[in-house]
Amino acid sequence: MYFRAILLLSAILFLQGCAVAVVAGTASAVSAANDRRSIGSQIDDNSIEIKATLALKQIPRLAKHANINVVSVNGTVLLTGQVANAEMRSEATSAVNKVMGVKRLLNQIRIGSNIGLSTQTHDTWLTSKVKTQLLANDNVNGSNIKVITENSEVFLMGMVDKDEADKAVNIARNIHGVEKVIKAFEYL
Repeated sequence: MYFRAILLLSAILFLQGCAVAVVAGTASAVSAANDRRSIGSQIDDNSIEIKATLALKQIPRLAKHANINVVSVNGTVLLTGQVANAEMRSEATSAVNKVMGVKRLLNQIRIGSNIGLSTQTHDTWLTSKVKTQLLANDNVNGSNIKVITENSEVFLMGMVDKDEADKAVNIARNIHGVEKVIKAFEYL
């Protein structure tokens, strides 16, 4: 009897895991379908992010002492985070510029101490607040805008028209806790 109970519980947990995987897979497919970038561009951006992150990890002092995030949208790469000095910032720029597919590099790495866990948590909260407001607004297609927050600075990326960009910036700017909004859009 004990064995059957464990087997039944395992089957239930396995099926729940499958349901989660199906829901996550469906959400990813819907997100990809609503993106203004082609599927090929989305794949290229994912590849750029992976290759750039690996390139940064190949530089020992960046791997050990820096906090650098890489986001790519249609070949435009945004670097955010912190490094100890200008030389490390320059090394990061050089490494990422060598990655195949990078069309434009926006280096927003700040020189200073790495942010702590509480700041990272606050940044995640701000990102979710901005993204929620963008998705709820009828005048902005929030699914086409990536929101990246670093130390209360909000970066907006995506393929939008000027009017949509202005509205998105205004939405983000008016969220409590956002200190600065930086546009990194590609205009249609």
